[in-house]
Order: sequence, then structure tokens, then C-alpha cells
Amino acid sequence: MIMQKGIGKHGIGETFDGFMLIREAKKGTASNGKPFLTLYFVDSTGEIDAKLWDASKEDEETFIEEKVVKIVGDIHEFRGKAQMRIKSIRPAQVTDGVRISDFLEKAPVDKEILQEKMMEAIFEMENPNIQRIVRAFIKKYNDDLFIYPAASKNHHAYVSGLAHHIVSMLKIGRKLCEIYPELNKDLLYAGIILHDIGKLHELSGVVSTSYTVEGKLLGHISIMVTEIKEVADELKIEGEEVIILQHLVLSHHGKAEWGSAKPPLIREAEILHLIDLIDAKMNMLNRALDKTKPGEFTERLFALDHRAFYKPLFEEDINK
Repeated sequence: MIMQKGIGKHGIGETFDGFMLIREAKKGTASNGKPFLTLYFVDSTGEIDAKLWDASKEDEETFIEEKVVKIVGDIHEFRGKAQMRIKSIRPAQVTDGVRISDFLEKAPVDKEILQEKMMEAIFEMENPNIQRIVRAFIKKYNDDLFIYPAASKNHHAYVSGLAHHIVSMLKIGRKLCEIYPELNKDLLYAGIILHDIGKLHELSGVVSTSYTVEGKLLGHISIMVTEIKEVADELKIEGEEVIILQHLVLSHHGKAEWGSAKPPLIREAEILHLIDLIDAKMNMLNRALDKTKPGEFTERLFALDHRAFYKPLFEEDINK
């Protein structure tokens, strides 16, 4: 693996000279009628997009998704967001000694620890029906669950991001159960673990993550609601627990305009929705602020109402 200063460590006005992975490539036509490519680059520290103007047919065939390239470009600001102005670009060669895995951002917690924390939560469950259903899903999806991202972009969009999101939510849930012991811990933990597992069908995988046909047509919520019933039937489990687990998943986006077929109508469903929001927003904020110097604003964050967040100057002293 070649050591280089990642794109996430570069600021506006700096020049990037190194290797990156093309996450996505889109064709376009400029106002002068000439073709161009919009290239979305990633490495283990962040991502950036760039335009390749006057793109030839060869360029369109060469600079495609999941291709590692050597690129030199200047970082500038465009509409409140960092963008690269390409000076030179070429495909990586075997002699460059780079691999796709070198450029994938990974969760800050090891996969084994994420597995351990999730199993701890399952062991704490006292309702046998709920525990058996959750165990069945972990067993069924064990391989993919601990490597998939939670999204194609925005929050937890990195290797093991889905499991990292779940475990972070479990930490919040555990604290809330201490403060509010009237919460049903089994339901809350089960909802946290199950709420996004449908993304294993909705998303294409770890590299150049996109939405599958099933994901586009059905979405992870409806996929999971159906599967909970199927797993319960396989385990010969009947009763209200199955419907409540389905409701937790069905309502966890909170509102119809956010993708929920029903609003949360039980206490644990409401708390699940709020925990999900907190963890997703904190992940997006932390990743953006990590790339921002004290006294400056982050780039505008699409998923947070296009707001740019300020990093206070005194944080520089705190972090020394």
C-alpha cells in the first residue's frame, strides 16, 4: 500500500497528487455540445468530485466505476463544496502497487468488536420470541452484516458502516434504558438491530455502492417488514411481538415524507426513530468537522438542509 496524504486531509487551494478510486462516473454534455465526465473519487479519508472536460470515447471506457487512477488536481470551492480541477489523470498500473481495498474508508471499530457488542445486546434480551427472531437474522446475514455500509453516501457510508451504526445506536439505547427504565429493552434493542438490515438487499455492496433494482422498487423498510414475518413463520413464532417488530421497522423513519408508511405508534418506536436520527446526524457532522480547521465552516451538507457547520477556534486548544 502506498502512503499518501488522503483527499480528506486536503483543504481548499491545495493540490492533490496521488491515487484515488472512482466510485461513480457520469456522462454529460456541456453547453458547447462537447461530452464530459463527472467523476466521483474516494479514498480511505474522504471523497471529492471532478469534471473531465472534452472526454473522448476512450476516456469514457477507461475512467469507469471501481477503477483506481493516478490523479493530479487543484482543490477549489464550488457552490459551498470542495471540488477538484483535474490537471492530469491516468489509470493505475500494476507497478504502482495499489489495490482497491487501500481506498475504501472503514469503520473506526474492528469488525470483531462490532460483532461482540451486537451479541452482548442479544444476550441481554429476556423475551424468547424476540431474541430468537433477532438471532435468526444475525445468523442469516452474519457475513454481509459486518462489512456492508449503511448507505451509499451521507451517514456511515463505509466498510462495516451498517454494523457501526447499529452498535452506536445500541450504546445510546442502553443509556436511555438506564435513564428511562420503563422502556422495553428487548423491543428497543431488537428494533435497533433489525431496522436497517433490509439494506443488505437494497444496496449493491461495499465498492461503488449503489441501489439494487430491489432497493429502488421496494426499499429496505418494506423488504425487512416482509422478511420479519417470513423468519417468524420459519421459527413457528406467532403473537404480538412479530407485529410490533414489523412496526418498529416500518415506522423508524418517523414521517411519511421521510419514507415511513406509518408514524411511530408505540413508545419504543418513537425512541428508535430519535436514536436513528441522532446517530446518523452525528456521524455526518463528525466526518465533516474532522476535515475542517478550527475557525472555518464545513462544506454544505445535503442531508442536513444544506447547512455548513462552524468549527470553533477554541477547539484547536482543546485537541492539542
